[in-house]
Amino acid sequence: MAGSYGRVLRQPALRRILPGMLVSALGDGMSMVAVAWLAVQIAPAGQAGIWTGLAVAAYALPATLGAALLARFVRRFSGVRLVAVDASLRALVLGTIAALAVAGVLGPTLYVALLAVSSLLHAWGNAGAYTMVAEVLPEQDRVTGNALVSTFTQAAILVGPALGGLLLATVSPGWVIAADAVSFAVLAAICWATAPGYASTVTAAPDDSADAAGGWRTLRSQPKLLGLLAVTCVFFFLYGPVEVALPIHVATEAHASASLLGLYWTVFGVGCTVGGLAAGFLRHQPLWLIVISIILGWGAALLPLGLTDRVAPGLVGMAIGGLIYGPFTAICTALFQRLSPPSALSRVLAARSALTLPSTALGVMLGGPLVTAVGGRQTLLISALLTITFGVAVAAVLGIAHSVGQRRTVAEAA
Repeated sequence: MAGSYGRVLRQPALRRILPGMLVSALGDGMSMVAVAWLAVQIAPAGQAGIWTGLAVAAYALPATLGAALLARFVRRFSGVRLVAVDASLRALVLGTIAALAVAGVLGPTLYVALLAVSSLLHAWGNAGAYTMVAEVLPEQDRVTGNALVSTFTQAAILVGPALGGLLLATVSPGWVIAADAVSFAVLAAICWATAPGYASTVTAAPDDSADAAGGWRTLRSQPKLLGLLAVTCVFFFLYGPVEVALPIHVATEAHASASLLGLYWTVFGVGCTVGGLAAGFLRHQPLWLIVISIILGWGAALLPLGLTDRVAPGLVGMAIGGLIYGPFTAICTALFQRLSPPSALSRVLAARSALTLPSTALGVMLGGPLVTAVGGRQTLLISALLTITFGVAVAAVLGIAHSVGQRRTVAEAA
């Protein structure tokens, strides 16, 4: 494992770009608190839950439209250029939001609209990061490369929300979002500077003769990928209400500060960082066993937040939940990289992101009215119970399918 991480970090393009990704992830970690907190502040009286849900959803949901409508413009971009264009757009639009918020002229409708614009290229940016790993690393090191990329993002949750919460104690949310804009500007600058010499580092250049529309077609031709994608979408959807319920629970039910919200996300980030770095140890384990374990484990870890108002059990649950969830992205992405043709990889990953990102966002949008109807803590409990139920259902379906397959094999042998 140490040798694998060393080989990844010695790769020239990754050595330059990974620090920029860490900086931008740190900015996004701060915005996990600031985006929701600003929505709470500018929402009309009695509508905080709805506008918070819309704001958080707008930061991801339009990525689906971008994956489809902008494909003709970016589908032939290398991984590093996909990251660059996404970071550039985010830097520009988040900077606009920050300026309007600091000036005191930002209304909730305009806020949600600008957040939506900022996320248009996010499916491609996310795909670009993992396409870059596949382009510059041999297959045996890709799980490790994926783990570093996902762990950098998750590690930002370790520091970003806590830092965002501390900043919100002294400055307005607009200034925190401005810092996020600067972080994306840093990433964009590094990627654009790296792009001219990037082609020489690619170990397997895409085959331009391949089908240009191969993303969705490849997904449809791989039943295992489709099944994994469907389960992931439902899992992320059930998680979505947490992003609305937690800030509302902290702000209006526990009557606590943004610092506590940041602390919840920080302990989650600690768990994600440790779990993500350990992903390489799971690469030889059955994929579905890992998936089911993560779903059930996350649902169980969320129960303390839904069952009690006490802070300590909730913090422990979030930390354990992060540890369980940490390896998920690296393991699943490695399978997509392995089964997808190199020429279609960025499009396959963009199609995957186009479905998984809005799944969370749709859950967030459902969380708004649900929080308004039953409250933040009850919404957290509902999310936990539904997630556990879903994990049990997936395990049962797979158990039945495995049993049927065994009987069929015995019958064929006879």
